[in-house]
Amino acid sequence: MPDILHDLLIGAPRPDVFRAITTPAGLDAWWSLDSEGQAQPGSEWRLGFGPGFEWRARVTRCVPDSEFEWEITRADADWTGTQVRFHLRDDGAGTALRFEHTGWPTVNDHFRTSSCCWAMYLRLLRKLLEDGTVVPYGRRLDA
Repeated sequence: MPDILHDLLIGAPRPDVFRAITTPAGLDAWWSLDSEGQAQPGSEWRLGFGPGFEWRARVTRCVPDSEFEWEITRADADWTGTQVRFHLRDDGAGTALRFEHTGWPTVNDHFRTSSCCWAMYLRLLRKLLEDGTVVPYGRRLDA
């Protein structure tokens, strides 16, 4: 099975990065349009991306300031059953983020587009944490 893998350095402390990936307010500032959920194993999340794109995920791992993982339980067919993981570690004056979106059924156009989109969204996460930039939802893939 193919996987999407990205690594990046973020000039912010781990607790700040962790909040940005594990709270609805954090996620909605760089990825989702609107979301609901809690950062605890077993918690069900609603991930809203606009009309017709109300996805669901279940937290499968949560280690404060270090690891966060979802299993996508309802989404596009290619995403359903995949795992989205964030691993954080200190790196000098900031945080090293290792991102994984694993369990894809095949390398197809959707996989390729999602890999590119994740890179763009993770860049927005870094901009949010390093300089406070919040790009409006409808402009995120063009920023």
